[in-house]
Amino acid sequence: MTTDRPRRRPAWTGSPWVALLLPVLFSLVDAALVARNSSWWENGLSVLAAVALLLRRRLPVLVLLLTLPGSFLNYIWIAPVTAVYSVAAHRARPWVTTVAATVFALVEFFHWPLSDHPLAFDRDNALYAIQCVMLAAGPAALGLLSRTRRELATKLDELTRGQERESRLLAERVLISERGRLAREMHDVVSHQVSLISIQAGALQVSSPDPAAVATARTIRELSVRTLEELRQMVGVLRASGVRGDVPLAPQPRLADLCRLIQESGLPADTEISTGELPWPEAVERAAYRTVQEALTNISKHAPDSAVEVRVLARGARLRVEVRNGPPPVPSGGPGEVLPGGGHGLVGLRERAQLLGGTLTARPTPEGGFEVLADLPAARD
Repeated sequence: MTTDRPRRRPAWTGSPWVALLLPVLFSLVDAALVARNSSWWENGLSVLAAVALLLRRRLPVLVLLLTLPGSFLNYIWIAPVTAVYSVAAHRARPWVTTVAATVFALVEFFHWPLSDHPLAFDRDNALYAIQCVMLAAGPAALGLLSRTRRELATKLDELTRGQERESRLLAERVLISERGRLAREMHDVVSHQVSLISIQAGALQVSSPDPAAVATARTIRELSVRTLEELRQMVGVLRASGVRGDVPLAPQPRLADLCRLIQESGLPADTEISTGELPWPEAVERAAYRTVQEALTNISKHAPDSAVEVRVLARGARLRVEVRNGPPPVPSGGPGEVLPGGGHGLVGLRERAQLLGGTLTARPTPEGGFEVLADLPAARD
């Protein structure tokens, strides 16, 4: 079974030079056909009319005036017809087109020599007058049609862009509304539960006689308060997004906060942090901090009693983050409650590293543990 493929037109047919030069060439051929019985200066006017068509798009009225002498003295048609078309196509005022077509029809009717066309009311003169009118009205109508089509295409393009702009504005309004709804849900659900955790930790801190329990309760309360502050900042950003673009975020974590993060995790981690003397871009520091934070959170969930290694090292213009844990001493599987986890944390870290031009790998180790390796090849400020 064969299908008919549409034929492609040659590339040269769509060239603007072809459209500009073809009428000139046809006009020169027209001038050559009527040059046999004409003097040299009459042929010169015909050639001038043909060459003047090169300016018909910029100066259509002037070009029409330059073609009229050749049309009056010789029987050339193509040059003045093309000039009338150009006036109609490139001049927005209709009266200019009407005057141009009328002048050409009169020049064509009262042709030189004037004695060949006596002003007699007969059939021959009537037919010739109709011919002159049609010869002028045809290209004028085609020029008006071309200009109208071009204006309609411009209006359609503007309308299309306007509809696209309205669609983007509608999508932005929907996004702002969704962000507001998400902010309300986060405030109503997460804030309430974290507040209860903080209250319970405060009660335990006051009532417990065990110093270790008091220290743990104090840490839980501090973390809860800090989480509530960050949550309120994020809710404010979500509610204000699309309204104000200068809403400040909460103070973002830096590499200098890693030691406190590891200490607050409660994990006995073997730590090595060497980031060099020059400052790193804020995005790189934040990505490294979030990588260590997510890895320690996963270790606290799945292997809280395992050995932990944290390495954050500067290697030239690259920052290497390594977090490893060994296998848990006692395999989990007891009746204790398992903390929920959807696996979105590592996915978000990988996307964050890719946006910076780096990589992130998370995989189990041959010893039964797990490791998270991030390489952030960001240039320093």
